[in-house]
Amino acid sequence: MDTIPDENYSAGWVGDRPESPRVASEREILTSTLDWHRRTFELKCEGLTPEQMAVRSVEPSSMSLHGLLRHLTGTERWWFRLQFAGEDLPMLYYSDERPEQDFDDTDGDVEAAWAAWREECARSREIVAAASLDDTGTTRRDGEPFSLRWLLTHHIAEYARHDGHADLLRERIDGRTGH
Repeated sequence: MDTIPDENYSAGWVGDRPESPRVASEREILTSTLDWHRRTFELKCEGLTPEQMAVRSVEPSSMSLHGLLRHLTGTERWWFRLQFAGEDLPMLYYSDERPEQDFDDTDGDVEAAWAAWREECARSREIVAAASLDDTGTTRRDGEPFSLRWLLTHHIAEYARHDGHADLLRERIDGRTGH
């Protein structure tokens, strides 16, 4: 068999989302793949009301698209700004007393959450653009160094995992599917 009929491929998600180049520099492949996953998450949430964004998956999980949005916003800040760039900022949607705020407090303003996510992604891109893939940050947990190269692959995996969660949540909300 030389070809697969188009109708046998899984449906793609509709929306502006440029594919990552298949032949490019390591930096371009890593950053464009991360941006593709960021955009995939954004598209999975597009057109939903705040109430739909707050729909939880299944008991006992507290996962929702709004919770994932807040979680990914905090993750952008935690990894790129606090640990890699060493910026002195408060963490988002976390306290020692309430470590699951990102998923638990989904009655907040969804548009404000999107604005915060976009701001954190933009700052992450600035940090990446100004650094070498070999530059290092330091983990707060154990003081171990990590390279920007590792951080980009780690963050791609983080988004890929949560894009999968977003697939299931979106299908539960209105039946839409696609990769």
